[in-house]
Amino acid sequence: MNEVVVSRITALQLELRNLELDMAVIMDRENLIYFANIQDIEGGSLIVPAQGEPKLLCLWLEARHMRDQSGLEVVPYFFPEENVSQKTAEMVLQMGIPNPRIGFTRYFISLKDYQCLRDTVPGIYFGDIAEVCYRLRSIKSEQEINHISKAAGFLTVGMKAAMETVQPGMKETDILAEAEYAMRKAGSEGSTFRMQVLRHDRQQLMHPYSGNYVIENNQPVVIHLGASYKGYTAKMCRTVLLGEVAKETIDIYKLLIEAQKVVIEALKPGAVSNDIFDKVFKVIHDHGYAKMFMELIGYGVGIRQSEFYPIIGKGIDHVIQENMVVDLLLPTIYEPQFGGPRITDTVLVKSTGNIVLTSFDKESSNI
Repeated sequence: MNEVVVSRITALQLELRNLELDMAVIMDRENLIYFANIQDIEGGSLIVPAQGEPKLLCLWLEARHMRDQSGLEVVPYFFPEENVSQKTAEMVLQMGIPNPRIGFTRYFISLKDYQCLRDTVPGIYFGDIAEVCYRLRSIKSEQEINHISKAAGFLTVGMKAAMETVQPGMKETDILAEAEYAMRKAGSEGSTFRMQVLRHDRQQLMHPYSGNYVIENNQPVVIHLGASYKGYTAKMCRTVLLGEVAKETIDIYKLLIEAQKVVIEALKPGAVSNDIFDKVFKVIHDHGYAKMFMELIGYGVGIRQSEFYPIIGKGIDHVIQENMVVDLLLPTIYEPQFGGPRITDTVLVKSTGNIVLTSFDKESSNI
């Protein structure tokens, strides 16, 4: 195993022993990328015993590449005679552990994976290690920070292209296409989420994405972009104030910029998520929008654009540590008529002062 893989596997094995689990079975792509340190892996699985050497299962055509990249012991399977779900279950059975206690991530896996393990391995117990994996992934190495920083640089190119393109009469998808093309040309490997260019009447939906909707003049336009590099992502959101926008809407955007400055300042090593949220919520409350603001304002950023450790929000006890990367500030003000503007940046936590990786001007948004 290479040094990166050794370090990550060792940390996972310690967690497994603490949880009294016999092994972890990793089948979701993002954790495969992390623990095997391979970006281009599909249809694989990683079996990590609490003690001993892990095994990486992959399609036979890719076995040599996976072995060279990870240094792991690789077991090939031969499709279509074999498939990854059943082969993984058979490998677990062959380990000969009676009633094995398996650490299994609950996100982004197939029902088939679970069914094959359940039906093949007698007495199997499934323990959830999803949060464990996100917590291990939350503190970034220098290499990971470099990859995220590179992705963040692509976003500056994309945001500039979008802002130069947006004008009344254009479709949301037309503007997004220009941004995405510019980022791809700069070197982005694509976004890990459905990006957004949104006219005003669509900005208070919870999970909107760009469609064939025509932008009209005298309104805010939200532009939310993502880019990636070597399996790691960054995200950024800005709001363009197109033409003569209502003063109340402009004031909401300025308030979000103010609130974001507060949360970036509060995001320090040792700080607790709930306490950070309280400082931001006070700013929102003092402006009269307490009942129109969401209780989650940020997530970790890494292989996934919204990782579930740390989460910045009300009542959450996650502790911030140096070299975490977090997106801030996600929600808008949900005021029915004037709400909708959004702002988001990708921020690296440092004890000497946080670094905003997506350093695109927040104030130059009037067109």
